[in-house]
This record gives sequence, C-alpha cells and structure tokens, in this order.
Amino acid sequence: MALARDSKLTLVFILTTILLDMVGLGIILPVLPELILQLTGDTVAQGAVLGGYLVFVYALMQFIFSPILGNLSDRFGRRPILLLSLLGLTADYILMGFAPSIGWLFLGRLLAGISGAAVSTATAYIADITPPEQRSQRFGLIGAAFGLGFIIGPVIGGELGEFSPRAPFYAAAVLAFANLLFGLFVLPESLTMRNRRRFDFKRANPFGAILAFRRYPAVLWLLGGLFLFALAGQSYPSVWNFFTIERFQWTSSQIGRSLAVFGILFALIQGFLIGHVIRRFGESITVMLGMLAGAIAFFGTAFIHTPVGLYGYLIIGAFTGLAGPAINGLMSRQLPDNAQGELQGAINAANSLTAIIGPVAATQLFSFFTTSPRAPGYFPGVPFFAAGILTVSAACVFIYASWRFGLRRSPGTAQDRYAPDMAKPGEIATAPHRTKPKGPQA
Repeated sequence: MALARDSKLTLVFILTTILLDMVGLGIILPVLPELILQLTGDTVAQGAVLGGYLVFVYALMQFIFSPILGNLSDRFGRRPILLLSLLGLTADYILMGFAPSIGWLFLGRLLAGISGAAVSTATAYIADITPPEQRSQRFGLIGAAFGLGFIIGPVIGGELGEFSPRAPFYAAAVLAFANLLFGLFVLPESLTMRNRRRFDFKRANPFGAILAFRRYPAVLWLLGGLFLFALAGQSYPSVWNFFTIERFQWTSSQIGRSLAVFGILFALIQGFLIGHVIRRFGESITVMLGMLAGAIAFFGTAFIHTPVGLYGYLIIGAFTGLAGPAINGLMSRQLPDNAQGELQGAINAANSLTAIIGPVAATQLFSFFTTSPRAPGYFPGVPFFAAGILTVSAACVFIYASWRFGLRRSPGTAQDRYAPDMAKPGEIATAPHRTKPKGPQA
C-alpha cells in the first residue's frame, strides 16, 4: 500500500478538497438572495427565511451522512470516500446552475450536503498522516483552507454574480471536477489494513457516533462546548448577506468582498498564527482567546450602524479561528488511530446539527425583528446578539471541562492521563479506569 505520510501533494489535495467544500458554501452567499428573489418574487425578509431552509437541508444531509462516511472511511479507507464526494459536488454545482425553480435549489443543497459530509474523512486523513502532538497545528491548516474558501467563494460568487446569479455555480463545478482528476493521480490511501475496523450501523448514525464516546467524558464535554461555539458561528453564513442588505443596502459584490476580508484573516490566523499561539500558551488558553474574540465580535455586530465599524468587528471575529482547531486537537489526542474517522464524523455531525438549528433560528429571528408588527422593536442584529450569548455559554462549558479533566496543561499531558488502550480490530478503545481526576495538578 502506498504511504501518504511523506507526500506533500497528498496534503495539498486534502486541503484543496476542504477548500472546495467551503467554496461551495461561500460561493452562494452573495448571490443567494438575488437568486431566491428571482425565482420567487419574495421580499428580502421572506427570502431570508427560504435561505435558512436551504441551509437547513444542506446541514441535515451533513448531519446524517457525516458519521456514515466517517465510519465507512474507517472500514474501506479514506481515498474512495473523498473521490466520490468530489464527483457528487461536481454534479451538485451543475444542477444548481441550471435550477429552473426553488425546488431544484433544495435538491442541489441536498446533494451538496451528502457530498460535503466527506470533510470528516478529509480531517481523518490529516490525523492519519500527522503525529498526535502536531495535529492541532495541522487542524489549523484545515481551518486555513476553510478561510481561503471564504475568500475564494464569496469573491467568485460576488463578482460573477454581477453578470448572472447562476454563473458562480458553473465555475465551482469546473473547480471540483479538476480536483477530482488531481486526486485520481496523486492521492494514496492513508489508512493501513491493520488499522481498519468493521462498519457498524449503530455507530454510523449521528447520535450513535456521538454516544460512542460516552466512555470519554472529556471528549463529550469538549464536543458540547464546540457545539455551542459552532452554533453561534452559524449567524455569519445564515444572515450576513441579508443583514448587510437590510442595514446598509449592500450589493452582491460588496457582500462578497466583506466575506473575503474575513476569510483572508481567518486563513492567516489558522494557517500561520495558531501554531505559535498554541506553543506559547497551550491549547486551552488558545480556545479561550478565540471565544473571547467571538463574543466581542458578535455583540458588537448586533448593534453596529456604520460599515466601517462593521468591518472592525468582522476583523475581530476572524480570531474565532483560534478555538476550533485547538478543541479538535484536544479531542483527537484522547483517542487511538483507528477511531479518528469516527471522531471526525462525530465532530462534523455535531457541526451539521448546529447548521440545522442555527440558520433556521437566525433567519426567523431576523425576519421577526425586521418585519413583524409583534416584535418589541426593529433589531435586525438580533441573530448576532444571540450568537454572543451562545459564545459565552460555550466558554463556560469549556472552562468547566478544563478544570474537571485537567486540560489546562501543555499539549500532550492530557493524553498521558487519559490515553485509551489501543482498540482491538473492529472496536473503539476502552477508557482507562480512572476517569475522575481530583482536579488539575500543578
């Protein structure tokens, strides 16, 4: 079996695959309001509600299929799952480009959600080829790819959207197909036959994937904090476009450029800064710095009235990128190699669950406080205010987990205390007997 560990091309392919998944999401943000209004003739507030349901369908498919694909990759390897996902994304972009009605948009988002669920497999691939102590930094590269997607996607969508709201989808189809051809030639398998395990339907459903880690309470608490934090983050892709149109009358090009600024900073932070911050302060403090930046950005955006101030809070919000990879790294080091695909499937399922709840809640709040006569006042920034509350809640959960399981340590120490025994083929590792430490030690 070809080894992936020493190939730079394989890392490039994996990061490109993740980037394209984010491009697929980001590319529709600037043009989605125009396309929805073009197909339905609705108002901006009504279009926001439909936009929330489109994200809901996408996220529901990711929630269902992330653990399935993660477990399938633990059984059959990462390579076939990744290549099939790129084929699905290519078909999705073509379908949405030709969509004659709103129903076809929903069908396209359904297919994109299934194909995009392979992000968990791509993350597991990174875990396969990276030593445990370096995974947080490598997960930062994944975050950088997400950030670049937020640059490329909205810019392509915003600029091509000036010609037609459908043009960006054809461009995305070409990119996805080109990466599929690239992967066919350069991507080796990363999971050896020895580390594969049988596929289990009980653990391949979203809730089963999460509950599979109930023997690891530290992982479950970290996953809970990540869930709240990711739920807050849904406010950006859900209502940023509608919010800026309502508040500042921005065009698709202006929306795309604003998201590009966020993406550039997000990519720089996760690609270059996060490794230095983790080495200097450790993973736990890195998480808290990211959450603090998120709380400031969300509360500030909720009450902003000037485009210049909005950009200021957008820049601060990019530092939320410190938190996710650090939490992911903490969780990854609690588990053996043959459970990394299942872990990333569970993480992606939890993130997808936030994308099921978040967009619908955010767009409904936006619509209610923008147009409803029953609203206590006009407050289009209310989704971001709610996101600030969720971020504070996530920080509280993480602080408790850090104290409860001794995670306020330098990288590597937590695993020494909670490292599971290696799993037998077909099984997840069992937890150590001592799962309730007396508290963090000096």
